[in-house]
Amino acid sequence: MRPITLPDVPYSATAVRPEWCDLPETVRQAITARLGSPVSAARSAGGGFTRAFAAVLETEAGSSAFVKAAALTDPTAQWYAREAAITAALPAEVTAARPRWTMTDSDWFVLCLEAIDGRLPELPWSQADLDTALRSWSAAATALAYPAPPLLAIGLPALPDILRSEMSWWTLIAKRREPMPEPALATVAPHHLAELARLERALPELAAGDAMLHGDLRLDNVLIDTGGRAWLCDWTWPCLGAPWFDTVTLLVSAYASGLDTDAVLRAWGAPDEGVDGALAALSGYWLVSAGSGPSSASPHSRQHQRFSGEQALAWLAERRGWEATAKRRGGEATARRRWWR
Repeated sequence: MRPITLPDVPYSATAVRPEWCDLPETVRQAITARLGSPVSAARSAGGGFTRAFAAVLETEAGSSAFVKAAALTDPTAQWYAREAAITAALPAEVTAARPRWTMTDSDWFVLCLEAIDGRLPELPWSQADLDTALRSWSAAATALAYPAPPLLAIGLPALPDILRSEMSWWTLIAKRREPMPEPALATVAPHHLAELARLERALPELAAGDAMLHGDLRLDNVLIDTGGRAWLCDWTWPCLGAPWFDTVTLLVSAYASGLDTDAVLRAWGAPDEGVDGALAALSGYWLVSAGSGPSSASPHSRQHQRFSGEQALAWLAERRGWEATAKRRGGEATARRRWWR
């Protein structure tokens, strides 16, 4: 069994958000009026990587709601508006919180969602939590295999276009248009750059499809409720493509947990070259992002991007046999296996 690797900061403690008392008074008054009762408690969401307000608000009347808010000058306000439109149009089979209402007040956008009494899966993933998350995603993927017109009308980009425009970093590095990112220097990437770029270039065609994907299916976008059901959160970046791509993204943290992720993927009919291409593209995207300097979002985002990039690359290296090749090369092996720890 592989050693378990954990991020420096738990996913449940990555967010740096304003508290309820930090919101403008006029915004708090407007939210309170819509809730219909004074707020008695506010529990800020610990997961996520934005700096926008997101908290479960409990009222004196005994009700609760999950409220997100951002100033209109913040791009997050547009993300929240998009999330409201998408979640309102999701089919019933998709286990996701639905919006109760939205409003704009004092140049702030506010989204109120159903509050889910749940927790993030803990790392390392337990097999039970992973199975629960995958059941919910499988049901959602089946329901979204042919997205309904209201969802398509919102505007869903094609995954291949995203891959070509935003996730082709190894190709750019191989062409010397971008430098090798510092977080990748001690990995297998410099020694397998040409193959990484080739896998990346072949991916868009393999990942094409008409199904609606979540687009950001990570551990911190999953909640497991008190009844043991998994909810899929933060529907901001859906796109059209092959559902197995989202499964690969979710399984990167399961790979770091020592679980047999390749066995899981067999049930999704994912092509081997497609999985390898997804891991190549994801590792390049995350490692380049991790080397981009301080983030304006969560101060922990770069750490998690590095963790995710290293684990995606480690999984790919295992699948391609690159680690075994490094061992056979004697003196070179020590420097090239540092990613494994």
